[in-house]
Amino acid sequence: MTNLEDMGKRAREASRALGRLGTAKKEQGLKAAAKALMDGKEEILAANRQDVDAAVKKGMAPGLVDRLMLDEERIQAMADGLMQVAALEDPVGEVLSMKPRPNGLLIGEKRVPLGVVGMIYEARPNVTADAFGLCFKTGNAVILKGGSDALSSNKAVAACLRRGLETEGLPGSALQLIEDTDRETTKKFMTMNQYLDVLIPRGGAGLIQAVVENSTVPVIETGTGNCHIYVDESADIQMALDIVYNAKTQRIGVCNACESLVVHRKAAGEFLPGLKEVLDKKQVEIRADEEARRIVPEFSAAAEEDWGKEYLDYIISVKTVGSLEEAIRHINRYNTRHSEAIITSDYANALKFLEEIDAAAVYVNASTRFTDGYEFGFGAEIGISTQKLHARGPMGLKALTTTKYIIFGDGQVRP
Repeated sequence: MTNLEDMGKRAREASRALGRLGTAKKEQGLKAAAKALMDGKEEILAANRQDVDAAVKKGMAPGLVDRLMLDEERIQAMADGLMQVAALEDPVGEVLSMKPRPNGLLIGEKRVPLGVVGMIYEARPNVTADAFGLCFKTGNAVILKGGSDALSSNKAVAACLRRGLETEGLPGSALQLIEDTDRETTKKFMTMNQYLDVLIPRGGAGLIQAVVENSTVPVIETGTGNCHIYVDESADIQMALDIVYNAKTQRIGVCNACESLVVHRKAAGEFLPGLKEVLDKKQVEIRADEEARRIVPEFSAAAEEDWGKEYLDYIISVKTVGSLEEAIRHINRYNTRHSEAIITSDYANALKFLEEIDAAAVYVNASTRFTDGYEFGFGAEIGISTQKLHARGPMGLKALTTTKYIIFGDGQVRP
């Protein structure tokens, strides 16, 4: 059984060493880790095949199998992500302000690492590399607890990353992976306040809820994506169809995929038959309200639970509305505050949607699939925060830092 106490001590010690590293040394470590990933790709692919075969045999949903699966292109993308993170500006050490006080004190605010980051995530082995890269660049040690479905893949990826660090004389304990899959280990991990500075769950709603409810370590919520696209009455119909097709079908097992459509009834007559035609190409089941089914009777009947569901499958819901205001109310009621989009030619409607939708990312005339650290220029993300404290949206380097005040004096004492 994993000795979490020892892991925590090693992580805390590594975090102090990482906090002293200069930018150049951190970049060297990331480049070496990226090279080690590519050098070990056959090892990683062999481990991943074990996980994928086991997942298929147990009947895992296709969207989740897609999340789990690695190929040479995805391993290259992991390595490229590390290289991009290496090239990004290092936020650690940035002095955000420095102001003199009337008493002569000079008070500044400086960006510093969080310390030790814990992460619990499901069957996405690329997260192992992304989380490591962002934490390492910001001087944080990281302890990872991946899902049992991806255990072999995560072990192989983590082993390669540690080998890369060690070739540069850097501590391999900057990245540690909990290999136990029992629930008691996970529960204990969530109460390691002495060693963890923050805990980040990344996965489905059940995982995130369990961490939020059981953790005594501060939690940053990420992930669950019931993402909507609203087709306004002024929408360019072909644009709307292209965007929905991309957002729904380009990758079904990701949190920024579109799961729900809201359609103005004045656009529905033209849009909905076209929607069936394009989504039939991928055999997407369309679960719609009664008004939409009067236009396209082949649609399945939607139930109340469909409005708030993250399918991660070839399924999408359709709700018909009579106004932008009704669309905004529906989306704010059922969304997960992840990513929402409006397709419109009306500038005022676009601005109202941007202003009133409560979500981490709000789009006008673009696919929700862009909510991603790489697409936002962050190199990668450790997760997409759907809460409002400290960080929101794709969490890049700055989200993995905190600040401390630095004060210069020349003998002042408080009267």
